[in-house]
Amino acid sequence: MVDFLKYKLIYFLISVLVIGAGLFSISRWGYDFSIDFVGGTNINYQLTKDIDGKVLEESLKKNKIEEIDYQLENKKLILRAKPIDEKKEAAFKSDLEKETGKITVLSSETVGPTLGRETVMKTTFASLLAVLGILIYMSFAFKGFKFAVAAVLAMIHDLLVVVGTYSLLSHFFGAQFDAMFVTAVLTTMSFSVHDTIVIFDKMREYMGSGEGTIESLANRALQETMVRSLNNSMTIVFMLLALSMLGGSTIRFFIIALLIGTMTGTYSSPFVATPILVWLEKRKRK
Repeated sequence: MVDFLKYKLIYFLISVLVIGAGLFSISRWGYDFSIDFVGGTNINYQLTKDIDGKVLEESLKKNKIEEIDYQLENKKLILRAKPIDEKKEAAFKSDLEKETGKITVLSSETVGPTLGRETVMKTTFASLLAVLGILIYMSFAFKGFKFAVAAVLAMIHDLLVVVGTYSLLSHFFGAQFDAMFVTAVLTTMSFSVHDTIVIFDKMREYMGSGEGTIESLANRALQETMVRSLNNSMTIVFMLLALSMLGGSTIRFFIIALLIGTMTGTYSSPFVATPILVWLEKRKRK
């Protein structure tokens, strides 16, 4: 039988390094927030022909539009700016049409900062509610609070890995912190607990027999569930890899966030949640 718990210090160091890098990125660079959170106007135009960046900047200045950033590629203009009204946007569009010809509006939306704050509050509340629900459910289902504590700590580990890694993606690759990322975070929390419950259920079964030490029972449970967990996770990973490579740019970072969440959830169930449960169980038996 493989002694998985023998390397628990290595698992701890890996987690510390990954989470530490993420927390450093959050404190140093933060995130590139989308208009969903900070408010502003998001414009997506299909142009008849390409336009020079200097011409675009002159038009923005002329119409007193404060841009946050913009992209010009493949005859498309994607612009993020501070909130502008319909009249100002119409004047801006008219100016551009003098240079490029007819413009097709693919999307145009304006979000106020109030909605952004409301989104943050609702997301935080939903996360806390999920944690509370998991604590209550697992305490009753496994008839022990330590199972719930270990699962929630592993889930927090996954949450820190995802939000920290996404900060690095935001700084180096321009990934935006938007509503889709929030969806990815909540999905990661769900997946993390789902995989942990499978392992914990096996451990509870073996612990009921009273045969062997807690470490041997945990290693036995891990060995019997490891292949199932990997097979389950790899089917998701392959699908997400295909979507990240072939999907559109609008969902690419959402898919990458899900991919990171899936991988860290697969890792944390045997290598974070299980060692924590073993530690809690050993403290109880002393």
